[in-house]
Amino acid sequence: MIHDIFMPALSSTMTEGKIVSWEKSPGDKIEKGETVVVVESDKADMDVESFYSGYLAIILVQAGEEAPVGNAIAYIAETEAEIEEAKQKANKTPTAIATTPAPETKLAVETASVVTAEVPTPAKSNGRMVVSPRAKKLAKQLKVDLSSIVGSGPNGRIIAEDVEKAVGKTATAPSVAPVTIAPTPQPTVTVAPIVNNLAGETVPFNTLQQAVIRNMMASLQVPTFQVSYNINTDALDSLYRKIKSKGVTMTALLAKAVALTLQKHPVVNAGFTEAGIKYNEGINIAVAVAMPDGGLITPVIKNADKLDIYSLARSWQDLVNRARAKQLQPDEYSTGTFTLSNLGMFGVNDFTAILPPGTGAILAIGGVRPTVVANKDGLFGVKNQMTVNITCDHRTIYGADAAGFLQDLAKLIETDTHSLTL
Repeated sequence: MIHDIFMPALSSTMTEGKIVSWEKSPGDKIEKGETVVVVESDKADMDVESFYSGYLAIILVQAGEEAPVGNAIAYIAETEAEIEEAKQKANKTPTAIATTPAPETKLAVETASVVTAEVPTPAKSNGRMVVSPRAKKLAKQLKVDLSSIVGSGPNGRIIAEDVEKAVGKTATAPSVAPVTIAPTPQPTVTVAPIVNNLAGETVPFNTLQQAVIRNMMASLQVPTFQVSYNINTDALDSLYRKIKSKGVTMTALLAKAVALTLQKHPVVNAGFTEAGIKYNEGINIAVAVAMPDGGLITPVIKNADKLDIYSLARSWQDLVNRARAKQLQPDEYSTGTFTLSNLGMFGVNDFTAILPPGTGAILAIGGVRPTVVANKDGLFGVKNQMTVNITCDHRTIYGADAAGFLQDLAKLIETDTHSLTL
């Protein structure tokens, strides 16, 4: 019997996928549950396993090529004798015509098992090491024993960077710096002139950039408005200096502050549906992070209001690490109920952000800067301030709702920072 391998839908917004690499070659034997292909979804690379044992008869979509979700990308033959039959089937079936999406039982996205031990050990799952296909291939080329490597990927998974470190090479994974707010104005940095080696070239959008484009076009259909607010950050800066040595970033503090404020303003955490306002059960804070190879991703800190600041900081660091390795699962970047976008570290004073589809609001955070202000007695002084600007869906949120949210956020940051560490 011949089975189709379909392009899977790895996220709710994915309409087509790109083949990163085939881990098997035509004629290779495949075991049930074995990784066959690595597919690039909107925002991550996913290992795709087969639910059938047999032989990879023919590949219809080569590495580097794209195919719509639901299209056949290869055929698996249960016996060697059926390989030729599969090849004939491929010659008769145009791959450009979209087929019915595959049943969920056809393919499975590999999920690493939960690691319970605190001491790092080589990743195991059901008696076998959890290793990314790229790491396997690299280890084979460099003749590295994988059993001696401690994985740094999600849940201890061995990734290519671990193999490179094992042989003393410099890691090649792109670095995604955590989004932080600058407590003081940044000094001017002198850099070497950038040489444009792409002058005259047209560079195609990658899968992530295409997803961003689709989302931004969808956002244009939503009626939005913006409200800005200046917040004194002296108390927040002081708290940050006290606990940053424990791994707490300014991003974590801001996410916690926003989450606690949203508890008082559920409509700002809600979303629009044709049936009415959908009030979300949890407060999931998404934080926009620019990717070095283009586009952006929004890792989500789930139930941020219920996490203590240290657990929240660890969760955020884990999300950043896995975003760096393109190992986030779809629900870790697509389930945000409220989004933060920060350009303060670039010296930006204030800006407005575009509302992500499916959410009610996004908060744009500018940089901290010394500002001359007058107190209630009319005396002047210098305080550190940042400007925040909220963009709201006017179908669910009104001006008074947004203003009330920003007023309470400012009150928490200026006079109630101790609540962030409770």
